[in-house]
This record gives sequence, C-alpha cells and structure tokens, in this order.
Amino acid sequence: MTNSALAYLRTSALLTTAAIALSACGTTEPEPAAHTGAGDSRDNCGLDIAVDEPPQRIYAAYQPAIEVAHALGVGDRLIGTAFLDSAVLPEYESAQAGAPYVESLPSRDELLALSPDFVLSGFNGVSAESSQSSVGTRGSLHDLGIDTWILSPLCPSADGLADEAIDPATVRFDNIYADLRDLGALWGVEEQAETVIADLEARISAVREAVDGADRPTVAVVTPRADGTFSAASGIDFVSQIIEAAGGENVFGDLTERRNIPIGAEELIQRNPDIILTSTCCDAAYTRDDALPDVEKIVTNPAFANLSAVRNETVFPFLFADRAASVRAAHSTELVAQLIHPDLFGE
Repeated sequence: MTNSALAYLRTSALLTTAAIALSACGTTEPEPAAHTGAGDSRDNCGLDIAVDEPPQRIYAAYQPAIEVAHALGVGDRLIGTAFLDSAVLPEYESAQAGAPYVESLPSRDELLALSPDFVLSGFNGVSAESSQSSVGTRGSLHDLGIDTWILSPLCPSADGLADEAIDPATVRFDNIYADLRDLGALWGVEEQAETVIADLEARISAVREAVDGADRPTVAVVTPRADGTFSAASGIDFVSQIIEAAGGENVFGDLTERRNIPIGAEELIQRNPDIILTSTCCDAAYTRDDALPDVEKIVTNPAFANLSAVRNETVFPFLFADRAASVRAAHSTELVAQLIHPDLFGE
C-alpha cells in the first residue's frame, strides 16, 4: 500500500481507543479490577474515566497520543507505543527512544499481555459494526480495569460511525488544552500540563500577533494518490485552524462534508492556491525531507505548470503528523507561518 493510501485510511477511519482490540474470541481475559472511586475523575467522549491513583502502565497509540504522553513527562510509564506517522518532535526523541515501539497496533492478546492500566489513543476509528475485526471496545477494556482515553477532538459519535460522524467544525485549540488538563489530573502531572499549555498558548499567540494585518494567502493541503487524483484537507480539518492562526486561508475551506475531500487535477487548477502543502505519511522515521517526492509529483505535473504555487515555487513538503489537534499545534502553526509568510518569519 502506498504512503498516500495509508494517510487516506488514517484520516478516514482508523482504529483508536474507542476500538482498541480484537474480538474476545479465544482470548483469556484477566480478572476485572474494580475502581474504588477514591481518585480523580474526568469525562471523555461521554464516558466517566475515574482513576484511584495515577496510572503507571500506559499504552499510547498513534502520533498525537505518543507525543502527548512525552509532553506530560510520563515517558517512563509507557509500556508500549504504536503507529507513528513521522519522527517525533526533537524534544521527544530521547524519551521515545526509551519507549517500546511497534509499527502496527497490537492484537487484543498482545495488548493485554502488557498489563496496561491506561490506554491513550490519538485517533478515532472503526465503526461499531466492525468491532469483531478490531481489538475490542473501550467498554470491554474498562470491564477489565483498563482506563482509556481518546483525544477529544476525535470523539466518536453516538452511532459509532467514526470521526466523520462527529462535528469537527467545533474543534479548536482549546480542545487540545482541555485534554492536557484532564490527562494531567488523571496522571498526577497537573503542573506539567499547565506548563505545556502555557507554552502552546504563548507560541500560537505570538504567531497570531505577527501575522495580524498581513495579507492572507490561500493554502491547499493535498495528498497525491496513485491514480492521479488528490485528497484535500477541507475546512473542517484541524489544519484549517493551523492555517488561519498562521495567517493564511484554506483554499478548500468552503468544503465541509468531511475532513478529507477527493479532488481531481481540474479542481486544484480552478482553486489555484497561492501555497500548496503536502500531507505525507506514514513512517516513524519520516521528516519533511521524506515529503519531497510528493512535492515533485505536483511541480513536475504538466497540468499544473500555470498554478501560482508552482510558478512561484511555493509548493512545500509537509507531514500529515503536523495536521493533528495535539501538542504539535504550536510547532505546526510556526512552521506554516514561516512557509507562507517568509517576509515576517524567514524560511
């Protein structure tokens, strides 16, 4: 499967804590661990998550969750991590190097063999109808005394139809801060959570102030597909919030039916964005340099010779990981601002 296909699957409907396991068929389950209710409690996607004491055996799935764990300073509690979209941010490299990592999500047996007391996931995923082919449900893990958390910007809807069924138009930077505060309380790292939030807020505010009053170029975030078409980030994808904070405008911002919109070359030509960013995924070693082949596919396409972004050499490598509503938000906002306003920030 191509990298662009992997990215499309990820953004469409990937597995998360809402469905982090196989069906229980043939699995020997540990005895449930009852909560005493003596610890902290927070609501997550309509579920009450109560801990008697800060968890010590945390499993983190997907880039946003893994980087949240490191940002909150609980890397030494990670018993497993899985499925990175790119290399972690430099400030987390050392911590991630010490954490067990696998490319694919574990099976239910593999997960339970690690004896986690908390599972954190960065993406919402498969539908309720597909649960027999996943690793179970949050409820089934809670019945075993394993607390779970899914980053709230991707809460599943009541009908279980994955992240396309919720209202992503409501997702803002505040969602990130709320998750950090809640996890900080549950994990006993409240002060660290506030430190991380303050840093994110200050950095994003600094970018907003710097671009205030500047021209707002149009930006397209696209993923080339093997069949010659593209997946474009819509107005309800979180990257639109990043682009806005960075002083730009998503050229596909008027499209709101889903986060990722399939488009043809004609649509991209018609919209004629000032800036094009790729959305390259998915490998734990990827950096922006690994997105250069996607840039090349765009700039060497004869159909795009007259695109403003191609003529002005403003097609830039960008990573799918940088689109997430997570602790990368400040990094991503700064990066996009540098790319679209080099006169204000430098390249």
